[in-house]
Amino acid sequence: MRGMSDPSPSSTSPEIAFGLATPYRDVTCGQLRPEDAGREVLIAGWVHRRRDYGGLIFIDLRDRYGLTQIVVNEAESPDATAVADRVRNEFVLEIKGKVARRLAGTENPKLETGAIEVQAQTVEILNEAQTPPFYVNEPDAPVEESLRLKYRYLDIRRRPMLERLMLRSELVHAVREAHYRAGFVEVETPILLKSTPEGARDFIVPSRLQPGMVYALPQSPQQLKQLLMVAGMDRYFQIARCFRDEDLRGDRQLEFTQLDLEMSFVTEQRVMDFVEAMIVEVSRAVVPDRPIQTLPFPRIDYHDAIERFGSDKPDLRFGMELVDLAGALGEGSTGFRVFDEVRAVGGRIKAIAAPGMGNSSRSQIDELAEFARRHGSKGLAHISVGADGTAHSPIAKFLGEERIAAVVSEAAAGPGDLILVVADASRQVVADVLGRLRQELGLRLGLADPNVLAYCWVFHFPMYQWDSEKRRWDATHNPFSGVLPEDEKLLVTESGDPYRPSRGDPAGRARAMQYDIALNGWELGGGSVRIHRRELLERSFALQGYSLDKMHQLFGGILGAFDYGAPPHGGIAMGIDRWAALFSHQTNIREVMAFPKTQSGTDLMLEAPSQPDPEQYAELGLRFEGAPSQQTGGQ
Repeated sequence: MRGMSDPSPSSTSPEIAFGLATPYRDVTCGQLRPEDAGREVLIAGWVHRRRDYGGLIFIDLRDRYGLTQIVVNEAESPDATAVADRVRNEFVLEIKGKVARRLAGTENPKLETGAIEVQAQTVEILNEAQTPPFYVNEPDAPVEESLRLKYRYLDIRRRPMLERLMLRSELVHAVREAHYRAGFVEVETPILLKSTPEGARDFIVPSRLQPGMVYALPQSPQQLKQLLMVAGMDRYFQIARCFRDEDLRGDRQLEFTQLDLEMSFVTEQRVMDFVEAMIVEVSRAVVPDRPIQTLPFPRIDYHDAIERFGSDKPDLRFGMELVDLAGALGEGSTGFRVFDEVRAVGGRIKAIAAPGMGNSSRSQIDELAEFARRHGSKGLAHISVGADGTAHSPIAKFLGEERIAAVVSEAAAGPGDLILVVADASRQVVADVLGRLRQELGLRLGLADPNVLAYCWVFHFPMYQWDSEKRRWDATHNPFSGVLPEDEKLLVTESGDPYRPSRGDPAGRARAMQYDIALNGWELGGGSVRIHRRELLERSFALQGYSLDKMHQLFGGILGAFDYGAPPHGGIAMGIDRWAALFSHQTNIREVMAFPKTQSGTDLMLEAPSQPDPEQYAELGLRFEGAPSQQTGGQ
């Protein structure tokens, strides 16, 4: 090992200190070019591949920056050859040698260093390596994900994973640059906070210094960023670590990273304008080869999004919009009992037309019907349009040719298309099921260009949704979202008492100053202009079922701060993990996280979570009595 005892200058110039040269190397494995021929170099890295031709050993040496071919010639460097004989894949080497152009015809145009090689004079093994559990040098070889996660440090050596992490780094860098230029101040907020209701379970941390008390890990820095606006910071942002104890899926992890920002003296339009400009700049900087579909971004009212796409995060790379069949089915009985019963209770009957699926087999139709049932539908009707334009359907005998033709026309289905129909008393079920079918089929049929970035805004969400079980209004986004000025008069109850809400309250019709940014069918971020007046915030909390004492217990800090002059303010939070995944064509955010958890929340590499030492329980005055399901027999 090299230490301070090695002869070296007492100080290093900034040019050298900021460079990539170290005592183990003066060039990286991706640096050398033909003009370096004749230069003596020191190079270090991992053995990517070794080939022994008897008297000549070729080593592909790898680091983060690329690959360099090393040639060890026994006739010229017998000592180096003796060491190279022992070398195997993933050994860590330091090599001293001379750069030479490769012989004509042996160049490798796939490598940036493919025109040169380093003719080794000395080879030193810095560290040996066991045989890896999977091939690091074959990036396309399939590897079980659990194995990749257990040996994540080896997985990151593979080019695809490394490139995704590098892209993520470029993304965060570009985000920071855009915010600094726009006058934002980066502020780090605490990780140990007070538990407040934010839509998911908190991770709690017992306090040793205050027995019986707990901290919560932040689901977001929501209250803190608003308090920074009260403090006069004006423009804040951070790349924030957040924690939510919720069931995992492809776009969720227990801990995640978000771009968090807040601005003072703004309207919805002003926040959205800045965020859109920032997104465009970041996209062009990080993935310049991927076109943005529409500029400026489409801005879609929430109700229009649900009506047209069945989703508040629509994928606009393809059409296949939902159509209402009320007009096509006409007045009176349709002859089909399912449709008539749905219409009798005020439900909806809507459809989508899947292009080119008109010749789907019975098993394919059944699979789509099962998909629909899995997401809440009681069934799925279909109409196939033949190549000659003739429609065929099991429900044709009930509806008759005239209504079937009207449905085909309303759905704008052409020859070879398949119309899928969902009918339900719940308008939400109809929209959700058809929205999911639309997204699934759009991807299956290749309707969505994978290279296009289709950003869009969805705005003016409902302020609340009714919770029948708890008999209260729940905020659709977060409890601090502001109400549209023209809807503020609706934040009242039928009873006249905000602490006695009911389903029929005018508050149920109020729209929030909320906005989501969607990208290719994923929710990329969400935000709002906030309530900044204490009286209005207390009234909103009351509608959400909080007593005065409870809201002061949970939100006393921000309520008190509003007594000292809070400016109008708003912001947004955007998922860095999701953004990086979409930029790198991934459907699971684990693929852009260095050390993610499995779907069960396990870290296979570090074997977390783990049992604490008894002393740790004792220090906190805790003991484990078993999970509730174990104590109650699973009831």
